[in-house]
Amino acid sequence: MKTTDIDRIRAYVQEVLGPAGSHGLDHIERVTAMCERIGRIEHADMAVLIPAALLHDIARPLEKEQGIPHEQEGARMAEVFLTALPYTDGDIPAIAHAIRAHRFRSTETPATLEARILSDADKLDAMGAVGIARTFMRAGEHQGTMDDAVCHFHEKLLSLSGLMYTGTGRKIAEERHALLSRFLAALTEEMIVHKT
Repeated sequence: MKTTDIDRIRAYVQEVLGPAGSHGLDHIERVTAMCERIGRIEHADMAVLIPAALLHDIARPLEKEQGIPHEQEGARMAEVFLTALPYTDGDIPAIAHAIRAHRFRSTETPATLEARILSDADKLDAMGAVGIARTFMRAGEHQGTMDDAVCHFHEKLLSLSGLMYTGTGRKIAEERHALLSRFLAALTEEMIVHKT
């Protein structure tokens, strides 16, 4: 995996994703950095993991416009794009699988180490301080309120620590879950005081 190939993937992702948001390029870069961190510890195949991390949300704009699952369409788009780069026949399906299986609501279970790491890294970016910030960004993107953000904590974020696949992911998730819980308790208390 050459640096120039990674640069081409990054440029493609930036072009396809468009405007920033809760699933913008900064999210992609954090997930990729987390994949690098976990991947080194867990001895992952970086030639599969890093392209999958960079490409995992490329179909988010299409999902927003057309309602198609971004993990399915993103895997298809990645396969098409990667055929123009010097990837082996084995790497491209492995990258596509990791993209299809990364999502919280994905119907596909991560079957490889690289897919499990991407799933963990994506979920970790929805936890901790960054996860808190992204939750309120997301609520704003959907014209929601603070109550909508709090619902998202309960419906999704507080369950993520129990969905980690790797030992490294579980360790990081434990710390981030504790921060989420403390923040939510403080926010709930302040909102109750405001309403009385």
